[in-house]
Amino acid sequence: EGLFVALGAGLAAASHPLLYVKLLVQVGHEPLPPTIGRNVLGRKVLYLPGFFTYARHIVKVDGKRGLFRGLTPRLISSTLSTITRGSVKKAFPLEDMEHVSNKDDMKTSLRKVVKETSHEMMMQCVSRVVSHPLHVISMRCMVQFIGREVKYSGVFSAIGRIFKEEGILGFFVGLVPHILGDVIFLWCCNLLAHFINTYAVDDNFSQASVIRSYTKFVMGIAMSMLTYPFLLVGDLMAVNNCGLRAGLPPYAPAFTSWIHCWRYLSAQGQLFRGSSLLFRRAPVQAVCFPID
Repeated sequence: EGLFVALGAGLAAASHPLLYVKLLVQVGHEPLPPTIGRNVLGRKVLYLPGFFTYARHIVKVDGKRGLFRGLTPRLISSTLSTITRGSVKKAFPLEDMEHVSNKDDMKTSLRKVVKETSHEMMMQCVSRVVSHPLHVISMRCMVQFIGREVKYSGVFSAIGRIFKEEGILGFFVGLVPHILGDVIFLWCCNLLAHFINTYAVDDNFSQASVIRSYTKFVMGIAMSMLTYPFLLVGDLMAVNNCGLRAGLPPYAPAFTSWIHCWRYLSAQGQLFRGSSLLFRRAPVQAVCFPID
């Protein structure tokens, strides 16, 4: 378990600059003007700055250490998530679970997939609830870059401030869309992979076992794209109307609920904002000047 905690922390630290830039894009912070480029058809289009250009801007403003703003609460969140999943596994050992076998009939294999997915869902939901308060703190620490605030300067002071201003529920803003996204992702990914492997992959095909081994991975990529709006809405709700510039107009109105946030983004055609950090087409109404 200690090894998994260390690996999780290392991965979180290594990927933090990417998550940091993604979050700033999610809230709508575009400090650099679009540039003219060409699409695959050779037509001129406006592109917003990609990850590397955006990261260089952060380094220019805050230095290299600035790319790791909000890392400490994220590492704590990652650790809590890993430990929680391990505890749930000990309480409900995997040895008690029935794994799908090629010898199973369709009814039996489906029952096993449902049982395994239910087990995964339970672990994911519990770990999400436990780690979410630190996720909220990490998000708010990062978006302070936009308004140059110092409201959330440390984990313990942030905990005290959120509890004082928003109560216990303040630690769980944005939790519902995150959990819904997790649940939809798990069930759709596992069931689709199962049905494809059962009905679409012929056992007589020589590479059937290889194809089956990659089906769930491919479904995971596809479902992560489809469930991205839940991640976006959850992250926006974590910072919305918390007293920081990133959670107030012009970046977003004060949302009354995550459904309000979803409808607002849908009406703006922005439900997938931040899903890509390399080739970012500027919207038609984009203004070609940096935001102060």
